[in-house]
Amino acid sequence: MNLTVLAASGRTGLAITRQALRRGHTVTAIARDPGRLALPDSAGLRKVAGDVHDPASIAAIIDADSVVLSGLGTDRAGVLLAGAEAVVAAGPERIIWLGAYGTGKSADAAGEAAGLLVKALGDRFADKVDADNTVLAAGGTVFHAGALADGPVSPRRHTVGLEAAPPFDLTATISRETVAAAMLDEAEAPRFPGTVALPLPG
Repeated sequence: MNLTVLAASGRTGLAITRQALRRGHTVTAIARDPGRLALPDSAGLRKVAGDVHDPASIAAIIDADSVVLSGLGTDRAGVLLAGAEAVVAAGPERIIWLGAYGTGKSADAAGEAAGLLVKALGDRFADKVDADNTVLAAGGTVFHAGALADGPVSPRRHTVGLEAAPPFDLTATISRETVAAAMLDEAEAPRFPGTVALPLPG
């Protein structure tokens, strides 16, 4: 497949890009500074500059045949919504977006921990929810992951919908590599279009 990875130089975006190349896909990797994308040049990898606050730069890369996977994360409110709006406006074939478990549509399933996230994230909470809803309204899939950590792909990983979501355990983590693998599975064989999916390590 021809895949486009947004925020490819970040830790999750880098995991998505690396695994996509290993699976034999060709990747267009978008980063504000492509020079920071810590992967060697290869025939299957195209590094391009793009900034979510410049929608024209995103539209110049993404087209109607694009399958976009986003690893976009930020410590500033407004970035996620800007990214979601820029990607949706570009009109790709599909969007697979990274969100956070316990926000928006997964808040009820997460249980009491969702209230703690509201306080922890501050003004970024609404930004996450608005970005997710923008992607979902466009028919995209949003992956709500728990606390991210380093580490390999979990051998017992699986992905569920909200109806099978466990309560959010604030002490548990999931590796970025596991989340990346789940998002790539969805790109290859869509199971959760227009809804929220939860990648689980075991």
